[in-house]
Amino acid sequence: MTSGELMRVLVVDDEAPARQRVIDLLRREAAVGEVLEAADGQAAVEAILDNRPDLVLLDVQMPELDGLGVVEAIGAAEMPLTVFITAYDQHALRAFEANALDYLLKPFGDERFEGMMARVKTRLDERSLREFGQRVMKMVSMAPSSADRRWDRLVVKSGGSTRFVRAVDIDWIEAAGVYVNLHVAGKELLYRAALNEVAERLDPRRFVRVHRSAIVNIESIVQLEPISHGEFDAVLRNGARTRVSRTYRAQLEKRLGQPL
Repeated sequence: MTSGELMRVLVVDDEAPARQRVIDLLRREAAVGEVLEAADGQAAVEAILDNRPDLVLLDVQMPELDGLGVVEAIGAAEMPLTVFITAYDQHALRAFEANALDYLLKPFGDERFEGMMARVKTRLDERSLREFGQRVMKMVSMAPSSADRRWDRLVVKSGGSTRFVRAVDIDWIEAAGVYVNLHVAGKELLYRAALNEVAERLDPRRFVRVHRSAIVNIESIVQLEPISHGEFDAVLRNGARTRVSRTYRAQLEKRLGQPL
């Protein structure tokens, strides 16, 4: 969004009356253009990836995939400006931990909503100015690309020895508590880093998040077998299987450039 453009806003709530209340308030805002809506977390993930809204008004409490799960699925760094909506004030701290700009505690009045929107407009104006400056700096500098910071090898320490594992040799990665297991040539290797950190440092052209707890080397996938409700089993070249969930299916489709 650049200065002068109208805001595209996504409203996410599993309760239709609550969604409509927010939409009605947004219609009063001169700075708001397109208003999108989603009735569940999965639809929210797809809408964010497909439409890239400037602002997401996101209900915390939803069945299956809740508001915080939506943030995790997209990645906090990739989320649009986000305001959480919750009926429980104890969720406020978790909202700010998820990099939310603000939160609305149900039931909220018109004045509280207007105050939140004022903060949103200020932040978007700041972001537009900052992004313009970043574009200028990129044009006049030779800053290293993000690809230069990707891991091509992982250092795995185990039993007093240190092993160098080439990223291209990893078939898939699964969460193991606060760490991950690397699956390499039929073996499991414990790697002491969180799944989100590993996902950010691997080459996205090769590695794709397919589940809340799994990353797959796309070169290792032999076939996809449909299960139900839009989910698949990914069959890998070593015979292993891992689930492609509905939540992360869109990321795989985006990487492939075609629908599944």
